[in-house]
Amino acid sequence: MGFHDHDHSHEHGVGSANRRRLLIAIVIIAAVLVAEVVGAIVSGSLALLADAGHMLSDLIALVIALVATVVAERPASEKRTFGHRRVEVFAAFVNAGLLAAVVIGVAVEALSRLFAAEGSGVDATPMLLVAILGAAANVIALLVLRAGAKSTINMRAAYLEVLGDLVGSIAVIVSAVVILVTGFTAADAIASLLIVVLILPRVFAILRDVVAVLGQEVPRGTDVTLIREHVLAAPGVVDVHDVHVWAVTPGQNVFSAHVVVEDVVLAEGRASALLTSLDACLADHFDVEHSTFQLEPREHAEREPRQHP
Repeated sequence: MGFHDHDHSHEHGVGSANRRRLLIAIVIIAAVLVAEVVGAIVSGSLALLADAGHMLSDLIALVIALVATVVAERPASEKRTFGHRRVEVFAAFVNAGLLAAVVIGVAVEALSRLFAAEGSGVDATPMLLVAILGAAANVIALLVLRAGAKSTINMRAAYLEVLGDLVGSIAVIVSAVVILVTGFTAADAIASLLIVVLILPRVFAILRDVVAVLGQEVPRGTDVTLIREHVLAAPGVVDVHDVHVWAVTPGQNVFSAHVVVEDVVLAEGRASALLTSLDACLADHFDVEHSTFQLEPREHAEREPRQHP
């Protein structure tokens, strides 16, 4: 059995940095949320209220991400041999559920008000000022989260949520300008529906990643055939079967396989060197964090029942 060692101190450093990023983003989003709620009440803007609802969902999602980041760093145990990293996947699923609730709520409210938007009282000036403030705050939050967006599924989900907020704020800005210039107050409800359309792809993207991990699908970008070819190319390897590749969480890929070797590899004590070589190959070429190989002589492989590729 062979395992690819990785730098746990580096992982801890990444986790600490992600926590700082999330805390800063939480403070920023919370402040803008309050401003948008007050602005929506003062201006009567549905789009601003919709964006505030979106930000509330994002605020809750960021708090969940922060908790998941802390829990995920707890060490492995006898009951959780891979540690707690999969907590991030469940947290991302909750994030998607929150976003879906926002989509439904905003869509229903926007459609119910759309026909009454003409002639309704929308004060576009405070609406515009608050939307500009929200856009500026979202840009700052994005810059804070960007460095951690590729490290975990939860950080990526948090980044995408704030990105959606930015686009939503821009939609509110445009609708406020339209109302100021033309008096077309229905632009407010239309902007609310646009925010819904912008959120939907993010919901599906997060759910897709969650389903892929929980369904133990081969990680995206991983070519099992190519991995098999690399293993077969190692000196002394005759065959490889029972190949499994999955992810504990996106970015933490795991591999296992039965490797049939020439008898001389085992007789001459070259198994350890072969395992080291295979571990390094998968880590370097395929970003596999943990790899496990069962080395087998030919006669054992021939007797093994129900082999699969």
